[in-house]
Amino acid sequence: MRGRIPVPNYKLIGHNYQTPDIVAKVMGQAKYAEDFRADGMLFCKLLLSPMPHARVRNINSRAALAMKGVAGILTADELPPPPPGDEHTGAEESSGRERGLTNEPLYEGEPILAVAAVDELTAAEAIEKIELDLELLPFTIDPLEGLRPGGARARRAGNIFVKGSGTKRRESNLFPVGGGMKTLEWTYKDLQEVVAGRMPFDAKVGEETVVGDVEAGLKQADLILEETLFQQTTPHQPLETRSAMAYWQNGKLYLYGSTQSVAQTVPMVAQWVGIDPSQVVFIGEYCGGGFGSKALGANTMAIPALLSKKTGRPVMMRISREEETYIGRMRPGFQAHVKIGFRKDGRITAMDLFIVEDSGPYVRQGDNELTAVLASLIYQPLALRYRGVSVATNTPPRSAQRGPGGMQGMSMLEPLMSRAARQLGLDQVEIRKINAPSDGSLFGITDTKDHPRQPVTGARVREALDRGAELFKWKERIKRNGQRRGSKVTGVSAIVGTFVAGSIGFDGLLIIKPDGKLFIHQGIGNLGTHSVMDTGRVAAEVLAMPWDKCEIVWGNTANSVPWSSVQDGSQTTHAHTRANYAAGLDAKRKLQEIAAKELGGAPEAYEVGNGRVYHRGSPGQGISFAKAAERAIALGGKYDGHEVSPKLNGMTRAAVRGLLGQGLIGVAKDELPYKGTTFSFEAAFAEVEVDIETGQHKIIDYLPVADVGTVLHPRSLGAQLHGGGIQGFGHAATQNIIYDPHYGKLLSRRLYQSRPPTILDVPLEMQWEAVNIPDPQNPVGSKGVGEVAALAGSAAVLCAIENAIGNRCVVRTPVTPARILEALATEGKRQTFLTTYA
Repeated sequence: MRGRIPVPNYKLIGHNYQTPDIVAKVMGQAKYAEDFRADGMLFCKLLLSPMPHARVRNINSRAALAMKGVAGILTADELPPPPPGDEHTGAEESSGRERGLTNEPLYEGEPILAVAAVDELTAAEAIEKIELDLELLPFTIDPLEGLRPGGARARRAGNIFVKGSGTKRRESNLFPVGGGMKTLEWTYKDLQEVVAGRMPFDAKVGEETVVGDVEAGLKQADLILEETLFQQTTPHQPLETRSAMAYWQNGKLYLYGSTQSVAQTVPMVAQWVGIDPSQVVFIGEYCGGGFGSKALGANTMAIPALLSKKTGRPVMMRISREEETYIGRMRPGFQAHVKIGFRKDGRITAMDLFIVEDSGPYVRQGDNELTAVLASLIYQPLALRYRGVSVATNTPPRSAQRGPGGMQGMSMLEPLMSRAARQLGLDQVEIRKINAPSDGSLFGITDTKDHPRQPVTGARVREALDRGAELFKWKERIKRNGQRRGSKVTGVSAIVGTFVAGSIGFDGLLIIKPDGKLFIHQGIGNLGTHSVMDTGRVAAEVLAMPWDKCEIVWGNTANSVPWSSVQDGSQTTHAHTRANYAAGLDAKRKLQEIAAKELGGAPEAYEVGNGRVYHRGSPGQGISFAKAAERAIALGGKYDGHEVSPKLNGMTRAAVRGLLGQGLIGVAKDELPYKGTTFSFEAAFAEVEVDIETGQHKIIDYLPVADVGTVLHPRSLGAQLHGGGIQGFGHAATQNIIYDPHYGKLLSRRLYQSRPPTILDVPLEMQWEAVNIPDPQNPVGSKGVGEVAALAGSAAVLCAIENAIGNRCVVRTPVTPARILEALATEGKRQTFLTTYA
């Protein structure tokens, strides 16, 4: 569905097409990691920790090694040490960096060792014969229990993670992952507040920032909403588990794995295995989902690689669904207190956020901080204070999950926006418009000389709200809020959301060969979003090349792929439309120069199109791309890749060396102008029906309207908006994990026990729309969409449920039928239940 704003008359960009991988997927020919086989291949199985925190005192593997068909065992002692420079966080065998195997498991299900055998049954039987002597260590499951004075600690170095000199930031500079540890304890008075269902607003915190005068803003407010809120931890649950197969040949490691990011996984694999990146050949043509958990592959990839090196045979590691639940990462849960001040017209005068994050055992994830950053942008509060604590727990490791901080944040804050509109007598669309950002609006949770607030490149939130209200028939539907038919009550919502959607500085690479075909090389992972193909079409657009004469090269680093961004944080579309645009311009300049050398005149006098470079004043005067490729080989130098810019990443330079003398090379680093930070935005509208006798709810309609700049591929955008929205439905209503807090045992280890939505949980037909206004800081105008699509789905459903029945029914997620009935029975007067994993 195209937006109504005119965009350049592109021939490829903004048009639907058949992606190059569709036939293989439909016909079952697409090969995922566990589909590969090799002669003499062994299979490995993992021995997982049965305890939430323990020390390995002894391993007796003699009986297992004596079994027929067992080829080898790998332990943590055989893994390479972590790289120097990490801050100490208390793990016995490392400086805090999680590894594929461990002698100090920090959560139930963490791998301790691996066995390789001729088949999986033999490997599993060998695991049963291993005698493991473990010393149980203190453990913590609930973050608030981890703050108890003198209580059990998840780690010996402390109980909370803090930001420090070792904090790592990804390309977007907005993901505050990493840091050290320290000890922080709340008082018994604080914990009495928790028991009463209230977050102790004045308790000690690990970090605090402020912009503006929050107290003054609250005094100026005509309405103050104050609420204790809970957001659950959820597993990633990709359809494909993190299986991997590896073998060694001629001193190189060949690894078949499931990753979101092909190029960026190479240095990580090298680090985990202890070799140079030039020794890694990574093959990952297809990834069956990751949602952030496979952004850089998985450290368990080292296990089959090292077992293969040890046994001299290929090794396959197939991960079960139960194992995936343990090692496959989870979204951090929140226990939070929020206070927001509003003027009569709905403008936010102050926002005060206090968020405890469950960070798992290894690293500060920083979703709580990112919630505050996103709130500073989407709501533009006149003052904002953020206080946070990131607590270590003996539960599976955390990582970014689609919309990190945004999913939890919008699911907490958007229902409060709707509540404020109801209490102030304002329209729910209008209260969001009055607080919405515009192009260049400033955002951030600090505003100092060293860390000033930053401008957003483009923000068309109001346009998205207006277009959505028109399509959804908002003025008519809003009258249905609270209407009852029998036991069914209708709720209608309008919400907004945002997430970071771009990065810069990566490389683009293409080659025109003497057969006249254009080969666009991509280091992007193929995780089902089509971005590996969609962004490649930009290079073809620049060269006005018919798509049937183009081929995308992806998924195998032996095939000369360039350095690319991480495929998370919704940055790929923005990063690689720019990078491929730059590579396309480089190829176009070279074509123009070759034509000028051949035919005379200035290079600028020539244009490209339909596989030819021709004189603008005399289109019949020109040469074919095929002929130009032959001349590039003859000329050598920069034309065929013998000379490249030193600014290119080493991986890209190596990729060019693999293509030397094969045709005309277009290669460039994205150094295009850029100012600000890029975000995507979404307005979403939902209608639900709540049965007040059973507590069940049904989603009647859902309409997302996206501000993602120039629409790159309409059909793919629609799939992202609806697919992400459905994932958000699951966060709102069905997905949760349960622990036995006494023994630290995970009880919901199966897919059905934390059920994602099915086709039965969504409307049969849903529309979508995009405002289609180009982002001003990208020559193509496109931005990412994956994260904002998911968080909008959750927020829209939660707001619609609360608009239907009120009663503070969405202060704790997931909103199950039992919680809806409880809210109705208590008329919303019960305090928020803050215990985790329940």
